[in-house]
Amino acid sequence: MIRTATPADVPVIHAMVRELAEYEKALDEARASEDQLREALFGERPAAFAHIAETDEGEVAGFALWFLNFSTWRGVHGIYLEDLYVRPSLRGGGHGKALLRELARICVERGYERMEWSVLDWNTPSIDFYKSLGAKPQDEWTVYRLTDEALASLGA
Repeated sequence: MIRTATPADVPVIHAMVRELAEYEKALDEARASEDQLREALFGERPAAFAHIAETDEGEVAGFALWFLNFSTWRGVHGIYLEDLYVRPSLRGGGHGKALLRELARICVERGYERMEWSVLDWNTPSIDFYKSLGAKPQDEWTVYRLTDEALASLGA
């Protein structure tokens, strides 16, 4: 079952964000607090949205956290999937596909023309999964990022 996240889900979302960061070998970079997630998802002006995948028994299996982007070429919004995570013991049960299906449904319903995300180049199980759904890698684009001192220096 897929459902929209509620404020009561923030602790489990936070825990899964940290589980994902550990899987991606970057736990030390996962600095977001529960309060920050709560504000981003449920504050006065939410900047992000989340959906929860549950087992038939009501156990949280995974989550998708996303936000709107905009394509100047297409002239419409799209969804940028920041995190998709299914707990290892529950993988293979269709939860990841169900989460992506729900986000695709939202895109179709709202007239969004893209759903995009990034995946680490060594994460072949995820890459194979995404390709099985018809997703195409954007090999001609390279992601750039400013953080920490570089961001502060440029913004000063």
